[in-house]
Amino acid sequence: QVQLVESGGGLVQAGGSLRLSCAASGRTFSSYAMGWFRQAPGKEREFVAAVNWNGAYTYYTDSVKGRFTISRDNAKNTVYLQMSSLKPEDTAVYSCAARTATDYSGSVYLNGYEYDCWGQGTQVTVFS
Repeated sequence: QVQLVESGGGLVQAGGSLRLSCAASGRTFSSYAMGWFRQAPGKEREFVAAVNWNGAYTYYTDSVKGRFTISRDNAKNTVYLQMSSLKPEDTAVYSCAARTATDYSGSVYLNGYEYDCWGQGTQVTVFS
């Protein structure tokens, strides 16, 4: 059973930066596609970014392109979300997700139902 634990959230002024981390248990993390999602109060969960098993392929929702960067360190069983130029509308609970099926392709996954393991989330609050 894979467990995901996010960290790095917090309170930041608009224009600032944060780096979220998602640490995974298990020995097969390196074969998983990973993603970050967020959910703001009163809104549905939305896709933020995704990365394939080795970090060679990434994808972002339009609203974060050029500001956020997803990456992974398979030696550390960790996926990151570097967030820069933060805006108040980025305020949300950010959760990482794993697709725990061996996948050595360049595929990335944009939909929540394509992932089967989720972290508990970390709060990001951006104030102006």
